[in-house]
Amino acid sequence: MTTSLLLLRHSSSPAAVFFSSSSFVFAKNTNSSRSFTSIKMERGEASEQITGEKKKVFVAGATGQTGKRIVEQLLSRGFAVKAGVRDVDKAKTSFRQDPSLHFVKADVTEGSEKLAEAIGDDSHAVICATGFRPGFDLFAPWKIDNFGTVSLVDACKKQGVNRFVLVSSILVNGAATGQILNPAYIFLNVFGLTLVAKLQAEKYIKRSGVNYTIVRPGGLKNDPPSGNVVMEPEDTLSGGSISRDQVAEVAVEALLDEEESSYKVVEIVASADAPKRSYKDLFASVKGH
Repeated sequence: MTTSLLLLRHSSSPAAVFFSSSSFVFAKNTNSSRSFTSIKMERGEASEQITGEKKKVFVAGATGQTGKRIVEQLLSRGFAVKAGVRDVDKAKTSFRQDPSLHFVKADVTEGSEKLAEAIGDDSHAVICATGFRPGFDLFAPWKIDNFGTVSLVDACKKQGVNRFVLVSSILVNGAATGQILNPAYIFLNVFGLTLVAKLQAEKYIKRSGVNYTIVRPGGLKNDPPSGNVVMEPEDTLSGGSISRDQVAEVAVEALLDEEESSYKVVEIVASADAPKRSYKDLFASVKGH
């Protein structure tokens, strides 16, 4: 595969920067009637078979460029959304009013206790779409992409949440897969070893005991989708790009198809030459852990 530089954009700024945002999803671990596997899709609405209650998903980093798309897609699929943001008033100006959308203050760098309060006991899932803003603080990737992610996992465990989907990045394990000289791997690690921080967070997720799906996209584009989604096992892709819209779709679909997406790490890019496949088939093509 031809190596290409990944142009990644920070999730909370329209300016081009160079990082993939992260995303997580969790589902409440109570009884089978509240499992995501009980959700059925009819006329674009997600409903619970027994109570008809909308499933509520907590989204961390909801105002970021990827996070906002995830929120919008969740709402369009019939979910209720609790948007975790650092500035509630500012966040409200970024979305259309929707009775199924509620904002709460949440900062992943403040630790698991405060995050658990933000998630509350009414969230059935958590999607983390956070990403640090590159600058002079070389510890920023570790504060957000590592410590922040770990704190979010711990907060979910405190609330009995047992479904976790992370949007990470391809090449996080580049040092172990012969990609240490890949220009994208070198560039993305300039800012405080970003990919290393993400990889350590992924390892924590795998050891946490929660039911996870880790989504590793290629270079993130703000443009509308171009081409079909290509999904491969972890440590397979070393280049390519994908629309944030498609990344958001994959994160939401991972929630909806728990049977095929659980305990898996998937890497995704888009290709005009790839055949169009259902997300169920794409997830099923990747072996779980």
